[in-house]
Amino acid sequence: MPAPDVRGFRKRLRAFLEEKDDRGRKWSNAKWGVYAFYDYDGEPIYVGQTNEKLRTRIRRHLTNQRSDAVAMRILDVFEVADAEMWPLWDLENVSAKDKEAKKNLDAHEYTAYLNAIEQSRFKAILNEKIPPVSDTVVMPPSLRWSLIDDEVREERQHPDIRIARRAETISRLAAVSRERGEVSEGLRRVLVVQAVRLAFIAAERLAHAEGRPAPDPTAISIERLVGSVLYEFTDPYGEYTPDRDDDTLDD
Repeated sequence: MPAPDVRGFRKRLRAFLEEKDDRGRKWSNAKWGVYAFYDYDGEPIYVGQTNEKLRTRIRRHLTNQRSDAVAMRILDVFEVADAEMWPLWDLENVSAKDKEAKKNLDAHEYTAYLNAIEQSRFKAILNEKIPPVSDTVVMPPSLRWSLIDDEVREERQHPDIRIARRAETISRLAAVSRERGEVSEGLRRVLVVQAVRLAFIAAERLAHAEGRPAPDPTAISIERLVGSVLYEFTDPYGEYTPDRDDDTLDD
């Protein structure tokens, strides 16, 4: 039997995936859509898309842990406190191979990604692959849900626990880079972003211990460290659309 905190997480995740909109449709049953994950500070940490069904994709990340983002230690499920999804109901009966629909999906993902960057204190999130550069669109209604109960949140959001966990995540991510030898530029960018997240929370903890004001997130410039996070360095015009199937581990 899973530990109590894991059972609680899965119970809340099931409730999230079973929630219905005002038309009686389960939000997560949409075939096409975009989703995002947030940490204990409400900081956006990951944005993704799917054309196979939102519930399938979100479960793959958070329960089955069958996505590259989790398996390669890019996304730490322990850090996910909230989730949000934007179903694209207008595309429900469209083939997954439809090129125009895929462009539409890319545009929604890129818009959600830009919004997450804007909301982030660090102006960066943990996506290994930056979504294809697209014109921004008006996002449809979304559902955001807390996946952690108050007791678990109080424990896990303690800075010492998060510092230790984040340091462990960075160590594992660095080990993946070493063991694989050749990894994407995006994975190396995520390693830098994770290091910034660790440095900042450690600095916050130090400031608290010394009775000083919390540090300013702008003290660290992500752009000066990794360049622009609005497009891939090797694909500045968004001419290459990554194969989304690459983000799923083989069975």
